[in-house]
Amino acid sequence: HLAVLRGLGVERGVVAVTKADVGEPDLAAEEIDELLPGVETVAVSALRHTGIDELLAALDRVAADPPGRAATREGEAPRLHVDRSFTLRGIGTVATGTLWSGHRAAGDSVRVLPRGLEARVRSVQVHDRPVPSASAGQRVALNLAGVGWREIERGDVLSAAGAELEPTHHLDARVSLAERAERPLERGTRVQVHHGTREAPARAYPLEAETVAPGTSALVQLRLESPLVPATGDRLIVRQIAPPDTLGGGVVLDPRPRRHSGGEPVLRRLAAVERGEAPPEEGGSNGAAPPPAATSPDPPTLDDAARRLAEILRGDGERPRADAELAEAAGLDPPAAHSRLFDLVRAGEAVRVARNLHFAPEPLARLESSIVALCERDGEATIAGVRDELATSRRYAQALLEHLDAEKVTRRLGDAHVLRRRR
Repeated sequence: HLAVLRGLGVERGVVAVTKADVGEPDLAAEEIDELLPGVETVAVSALRHTGIDELLAALDRVAADPPGRAATREGEAPRLHVDRSFTLRGIGTVATGTLWSGHRAAGDSVRVLPRGLEARVRSVQVHDRPVPSASAGQRVALNLAGVGWREIERGDVLSAAGAELEPTHHLDARVSLAERAERPLERGTRVQVHHGTREAPARAYPLEAETVAPGTSALVQLRLESPLVPATGDRLIVRQIAPPDTLGGGVVLDPRPRRHSGGEPVLRRLAAVERGEAPPEEGGSNGAAPPPAATSPDPPTLDDAARRLAEILRGDGERPRADAELAEAAGLDPPAAHSRLFDLVRAGEAVRVARNLHFAPEPLARLESSIVALCERDGEATIAGVRDELATSRRYAQALLEHLDAEKVTRRLGDAHVLRRRR
């Protein structure tokens, strides 16, 4: 949790030492002072009702000092990161979350990103109370017309219609690794990126050197397997997938860059963004455009058939059907399905695990974490062991293990698979 707070740039707060009646709060306060110099510590006992008033007073002092989010985000387009959606009888679709920026009021039009659905705000509530409008920083519930609650998921972003905010599969960021990170961030390292209420697997590509060492920061391009919806200045958390661990945090500098490596023009542009200046052109001193060979194609536009395949994959979760069955369920012939699956992989909406097997990224990440945990616990994983651990079939177990070998998370030793790097 401390690594996450540091990654998010949180510098002020209050630490409550709970159960102070049965522990040694003075020793805890000394340790906290070493970890978080200058942060106020309050010993609290709920059983004896001691320290409660002191804790509330400390929270009031800290909360009164920094500006509110409405002040720091003034002028930005409205943006709400959804943490849940549901339906109420007689009311309809409700989406809840924290309003990051702007204001929302009844009658406003909103876009549901990354899918681009359109909706209208019927009413607004803050802490279960109807209000005319909500401001940045408040916990908000929006009653929406024009979309079903199943069409809105945790991690979606509600933005203003016509706002420039868009989903992206690439972003440039200043990433800072925690000193306790167990390994450097190397070129092509697969990580989990957390932003708002959404997370996405990604490949990290340092732009200033081949690696980013623990305890240092560097410019990094993150190439996402599924889209995020960030804006310049947003904070990110970067976590290690195998074994799960928090590596550090980052600040978004360019939310929608082209796919690129490092180089003087790129670094000069990002340095200007960090300083709050208008970034120079990437073409060099003569203003020439960068060579086309340095770019890669943008993620493809997905048609209705591809989206049907993606929806079926998401519904299948940890037990996806074979590609031929997937094509049949989507009403496609095998060549058409193969082409759409290729587009989904390029767009980060699917991961090819075997010759005739694809997974949606989120359930695959969960399965990978379970297999890594099995390897850490037992020292190795076998097909039979994974089959029993995940309560799945031998076919899935074998495909997942071979996929992790190909991803260089594990390596095969005889009939077993072991982690390439262990704690």
